[in-house]
Amino acid sequence: MRNLFFFFLTVLITVSGTAKCDSVLPFSSKNSFSKAEKHDNLQNELLTVAEKYPRTLSKEGKLVTTQLDNWTEGFFPGCLWYIYENNQQDTWKQMALKWTIPMEKLQFMTSKHDIGFLMYCSYGNAYRLTKNEKYKEILVQSAKSLCTRFNEKTGCIKSWNYNESWDGKHKLYYPVIIDNMMNLELLFYASEVTGDKHYAEIATKHAETTAKNHFRLDYSSYHVVNYDPETGKVLFKGTCQGFADNSTWARGQSWAIYGFTMVYRFTKRKEFLDLAEHLADYWLNNKNLPEDGIPYWDFNAGQNGYLAAQWTEKNPAPIIQPRDASAAAVTCSALLELSTYLNNDKRYYDAASKILKSLSSPTYLAEPGTNGNFILKHSTGNLPQGSEIDVPLIYADYYYLEALTRYKKLQSKRQ
Repeated sequence: MRNLFFFFLTVLITVSGTAKCDSVLPFSSKNSFSKAEKHDNLQNELLTVAEKYPRTLSKEGKLVTTQLDNWTEGFFPGCLWYIYENNQQDTWKQMALKWTIPMEKLQFMTSKHDIGFLMYCSYGNAYRLTKNEKYKEILVQSAKSLCTRFNEKTGCIKSWNYNESWDGKHKLYYPVIIDNMMNLELLFYASEVTGDKHYAEIATKHAETTAKNHFRLDYSSYHVVNYDPETGKVLFKGTCQGFADNSTWARGQSWAIYGFTMVYRFTKRKEFLDLAEHLADYWLNNKNLPEDGIPYWDFNAGQNGYLAAQWTEKNPAPIIQPRDASAAAVTCSALLELSTYLNNDKRYYDAASKILKSLSSPTYLAEPGTNGNFILKHSTGNLPQGSEIDVPLIYADYYYLEALTRYKKLQSKRQ
């Protein structure tokens, strides 16, 4: 069955493995926002239960939702807030509130590190655009909950609870994933609005520990680092969603670029800016990055020299590698911010503009009424588990809209 699955997978994702954007097509953020409005309006109308949050499409093309029990629920309300920010129509504000308010109960969640994704993408945007003091209180409580997962001995925030490595040889009692960098924004924000440095100190320490242990000499990233919770010693470095323990999972690299760019915004420490640049340069200069700037799901998938213990005869490695528009969207948004910290250096702005143009082309930007009412096509969630391959993903939509918003603001400043 696994071989049959990957045969059909190969057929389905060929288009994303060879896709190229129409370089002649002019890029219009206005046109992209217009299509996004139509998609999300349809999504809102079809979802009658406010606690069923859109995530992706199934292999059969049916809508997959989650019910405040995952890590992606904050992205749909976040999309609605970005659309409201763009059009300033009260109907979109009310729509965003409809999907944000049910998440209030998650502010006390301590079982996951994902509370940053959940609450800052929803309530963070809600507070930014409305200045409702209640939303600020919810965000501060969310930051308190996230802090409970910090360990002084490891110097970082625990991502998952107990897990195992791919080959089952490593017990992961204190796994930290590169994704966790994204949750630090919630902590920095809490310090800014409360004046309590404790949150920022934890965020900064986590960033320092990650900078020390999560990267190779060429600035490629590991997905998972496991620590001894008693001594802080690194016990394992590998992957969960990438091709191999020593490969570079594309979205992991995008989390890293975004994360350290954001940490520099709050700390203004040059070593974090330097690291963000190195991480971005690894991405942009990579020989395996396609011409349109949208990466394959892993920069080293299928290449010789990469240890891939998870691929077996029963679970064979894919022959054709799908793209990941979600990784491109995250990186695009990060590069736009990174470009603002470097005087007279257009590299990152130009690279982000190219990615945004590709994502806004018919190859990746879906026509309204198609694609399950998601905005972007051709993302990859967890290929090794056979999950969410060459499908739309709600977080791809969120970071695409964030990138569009940042691009629009930078364009207005440049005019």
